Amino acid sequence: MADEYVVVLSNAGSPEEAERIAGALVQEFLAACVNIVPRVRSVYRWQGQVEWAEEWMMLIKTRRSAADALIRRLRALHSYELPEAVILPIQGGLPEYLDWVGANVESEWHDLP
Repeated sequence: MADEYVVVLSNAGSPEEAERIAGALVQEFLAACVNIVPRVRSVYRWQGQVEWAEEWMMLIKTRRSAADALIRRLRALHSYELPEAVILPIQGGLPEYLDWVGANVESEWHDLP
């Protein structure tokens, strides 16, 4: 079912950091695929100030059952004090693609850092 799958959104401060995080998540079977979207412009409030930053957006496809472990790992790998980690449900999609996501993400999780 499509509701077994989610997209986790996050941003990185450099292409190298985005690639390092994406590679680790895929190699560790926490994500089936990570798309890196270059040079998004983020405007946000941080510690009472409005900030502008150039970031690299990561669209991370995974199982819902792996999302919490993925976010813990993302936080451990990330340079930001408070990295973005937003889970969006996948409501539908090409069944074969969703099967591929499921086949490339471990369904059982042990404690990760």
